[in-house]
Amino acid sequence: MRYDIIIKDVEIYRKGEYMIRREKYLQQLIANRDNGFPKIITGIRRCGKSFLMKEIFREYLLSDGMKEDDILILELDDDRNIRYRDPLYLGEYVREYCKGRSKCVVFLDEIQMVYSIVNPNLTEGKHVLAKKGDSETVSFVTVVLGLSREKNIDLYVSGSNSRMLSSDIVTEFRDKAVTIQVFPLSFSEFYEYIGGSKTEAIYEYMQYGGMPLAVLKNDLEKKEYLKSLFETTYFRDIVERNGLRKGEALDELCNILSEGTGSLLNAERIANTYRSVRHENIDKQTVEKYIWYFTDSFLLKEARRYDLKGRAEIGALRKYYFADTGLRNARLNFSFPDEGQMLENIVYNELVYNGFTVNVGTFDNIEKNRMGTSIRNTYEVDFFARKWNRQYYIQVTDDISNAPTRARELRPYIMLNDQVRKIIVINKPIGECLDENGYTIIGIADFLLRFIRE
Repeated sequence: MRYDIIIKDVEIYRKGEYMIRREKYLQQLIANRDNGFPKIITGIRRCGKSFLMKEIFREYLLSDGMKEDDILILELDDDRNIRYRDPLYLGEYVREYCKGRSKCVVFLDEIQMVYSIVNPNLTEGKHVLAKKGDSETVSFVTVVLGLSREKNIDLYVSGSNSRMLSSDIVTEFRDKAVTIQVFPLSFSEFYEYIGGSKTEAIYEYMQYGGMPLAVLKNDLEKKEYLKSLFETTYFRDIVERNGLRKGEALDELCNILSEGTGSLLNAERIANTYRSVRHENIDKQTVEKYIWYFTDSFLLKEARRYDLKGRAEIGALRKYYFADTGLRNARLNFSFPDEGQMLENIVYNELVYNGFTVNVGTFDNIEKNRMGTSIRNTYEVDFFARKWNRQYYIQVTDDISNAPTRARELRPYIMLNDQVRKIIVINKPIGECLDENGYTIIGIADFLLRFIRE
């Protein structure tokens, strides 16, 4: 029997014969192969999830002796496969394909396209689209868990929004699935690919980021590709998926978040900025909802404030960072070249990529002013990063040769005076060294390529 599975042409991330292999994710897939659980692969659109499964991991499987026909790839965002967005038809199709095979590796790409239906036993066998609040439903979770119980199926599914990681889904998958989150190319992956001067590589990465297909293009092509990607893929997807009639308010909010990368924001501040720019009212609830749309698509990530003395997350203020600096710059038409903001965004992304929990550090200190009156001052450390027994305070700055800048960056460290290692990352081609206070000063390239990877 010939199956009507349709597979789109795979976009190959190659230059000559070299493939960007995404070794970190390949090793995660290999480690979890045949473990009896579905592998949930999430991440922003176009960051390489499909390529990871359809090319890199598939190539590995074939080299390990698996037959081509024992690998099933189903792309659910392709309209030619629209029938399989029905969860019951999807499960039926996969089981039939794998029937009689001793082992079948199944890739279900963009699984969030599978909609939920009401249990057909309650609808006289009809497949009725489920509405919010319906309890007896069949969803993509149902079909994924069902297929994963088949002894001859090793299941891998991908998704491009945080519905895949929502609290409800995580609860349903708890102890029943492995989650692998894929990011755009890290700087180490990017530099391994392009080589050359580390200083030039840092600058290029700040400007254009690490979206895999952008890396293969020249500067003009990068700009056009990233701007088009933002508008036609991310922004349109957010508008359509959330049923928005028009995107003007969402559009302006995106500009505010782009320009305010690395600034402490909350819904009220953003609403005030919106009113001053557009001279229109927007309430906090709408701002919060729109920010959620961006984080839901993995386009933005938030860093919460953490009281470094009270040792707890605090307050409503957040910092927002783009999943990729190239996308952030594309949103601003590459006309907002604040290197400090971009460096901070890169450091945040790389810390998360390398498995750190990251917060914005903050603390209050009671001090005397010039009049001798006691006042409360609030200080900030760019990042408080933790991974197992490693803890770092990290300040990111373009340069500390200027005395006032150096004093400003060091002051929070001097006042904290605790045992957490204190690091200053600067945009200079230098290795790791210590200053007179015992604080670590390190160039951005050494920090990204060695320090946080050790």
